[in-house]
Amino acid sequence: MKFIIRLLAVLFFVFIFPGLAHLAWWSVQDRPARWHEADWTSAGIFPKSLDASEAIVHVMSARTGGLKGALSSHSWLLIKPVGQTQFDRYDVVGWGRPVRKNAYPPDGRWYSNTPVIHLTLEGEAASRAIPKLDAAIANYPWRNRGDYSIWPGPNSNTFVASVLRAVPELKASTPTTAVGRDFPSNGDWVARFDNGTIRLSAKGYAGMTLGWRTGLELNFLGLVAGLNPSKLAISIPTFGTFSLF
Repeated sequence: MKFIIRLLAVLFFVFIFPGLAHLAWWSVQDRPARWHEADWTSAGIFPKSLDASEAIVHVMSARTGGLKGALSSHSWLLIKPVGQTQFDRYDVVGWGRPVRKNAYPPDGRWYSNTPVIHLTLEGEAASRAIPKLDAAIANYPWRNRGDYSIWPGPNSNTFVASVLRAVPELKASTPTTAVGRDFPSNGDWVARFDNGTIRLSAKGYAGMTLGWRTGLELNFLGLVAGLNPSKLAISIPTFGTFSLF
């Protein structure tokens, strides 16, 4: 009994309390009440025309809408091969066919929330990665109507996370606020990835990730807490990751 009480106390203070604190702060902010009242326009991060001679990949994210935004962000991919002057944007959404291409501006706000660039890859490294990213997007398993599930997944963050895992040389991951990122795309409870990371996942409801690049991450109900000694970083559920590097 003492073990159960201590476990519940740890879960509360590590995961639930930060979530409630961020939810309380989020709820008093001035935000659109409905999707059609939100701003989905470009945030002006990128120029209208890009250099055609360079390949670029961005992993983007922005807080999602309503009270969900207190707990989770939405992730998407931007891909620009050599020869193009515009990004192709890839998202997954919860209505119709989930996988969308260029449904929104590359740097479009998400429910009025300004996006941030989570990772950038440029030049020859991006050129090598893009065919693998294209293949992973084409082979994403949950691309049919009805496949989307907002929680614990597969959702928009499951999509981006699974595509990035298919290209380990990117050394990229989605933000720790991306609820659904740990939903197991192969259905296995235990997985070892090419970059050496090991993940345990109880269908996305709980789990653990351990690796040199990720450090130790604990997932409970989609919320992520973690420590990464290699980057002197700490991840606080719903708040995100804070790093010295």
